[in-house]
Amino acid sequence: MKGRLDPQLVFLVLTNVGILAAGAWASGGVFIDPYNLQSMASQVPELGLLAIGVMLAMISGNGGIDLSGIALANLAGVTAALLVGGMISADDAPLLFSVAFGITAVAVGLAGGAVNGLLIAGSGLTPILCTLGTQLLFTGLAVVLSNGRAVSTGSPAPLEELGNGTFLQVPTSFLLFIAVAALIGMGLRFTPSGIRLLLMGTNPVAARFAGFAQGRMLVATYAISGALAGLAGVIIAARNVNVKWDYGGSYLLIAILIAVMAGVKPEGGHGRMICLLLSATALQLLSSFLNFLDVSNFFRDLAWGLLLLFFLAIIRYDALGALTSRIGWRARPEGAPAAGDAATKG
Repeated sequence: MKGRLDPQLVFLVLTNVGILAAGAWASGGVFIDPYNLQSMASQVPELGLLAIGVMLAMISGNGGIDLSGIALANLAGVTAALLVGGMISADDAPLLFSVAFGITAVAVGLAGGAVNGLLIAGSGLTPILCTLGTQLLFTGLAVVLSNGRAVSTGSPAPLEELGNGTFLQVPTSFLLFIAVAALIGMGLRFTPSGIRLLLMGTNPVAARFAGFAQGRMLVATYAISGALAGLAGVIIAARNVNVKWDYGGSYLLIAILIAVMAGVKPEGGHGRMICLLLSATALQLLSSFLNFLDVSNFFRDLAWGLLLLFFLAIIRYDALGALTSRIGWRARPEGAPAAGDAATKG
């Protein structure tokens, strides 16, 4: 019996190492300079949080996906900036402003995500069409509230520290992202709710006979996805000093790509948080490498689209599993559960 080996995890580790090595070689070592690594790490959280939301929706099965993430993040940031800015001075009470801003933005995200969940679970709407509609709704609300202009947060010190500060030479926002990812990853693997969510995507019939409230589970899942979008909105505001309704136009595509590249299956029931973390860092390293090579942003959008199609094909035909089998690796010990059962891993 051979030891357990996750080909997706191995692939992502090698991808990260390969990009770092290529960047170091092409730049003469500048690419892996500590300051440059800090800069890249600080750009991961906002995209990574949106990707976790996409992953949770996809895990729920039945074609689940959340296309409204970046629109809801922008709405959360705009709403929090206007509401909190109208009541609390960022200059006179920076800590109070920052805490109130964060709570308000996450609350707006949570409410928007719950609306998605209620529409999908209560009305039986197709997730992709429902969240496409709410994406337009959230964007429209942000435009109306801000009159289409950027809204300043006033740069209070605590908020700026979250977006641009470091702790033990690691960006604060990246540490927050890791903490949130670890919390959700443990929830997926060790809690009854996490196991039920994975079961819904793996085997909908078994989930139906298990007797738990799938509608409530869907609402909770999309609400958590929305709260993550709200938290992403906080980090966006902290890093950019202001918020705007059209920030991150390509973020939706990249968030979906991160989830798919991490091995999250579109049909649901499978997703590992460690793979998503490695996928997010790999995409950021690749983006920074292309930027170092002075590659056009238009080409990068093309590259993200091609990569998404490529990894969808890999998942569809289990190319990584077939490759590891041909070279004598096993994805799991002999006699272990099948792929669907193994999806309960967080």
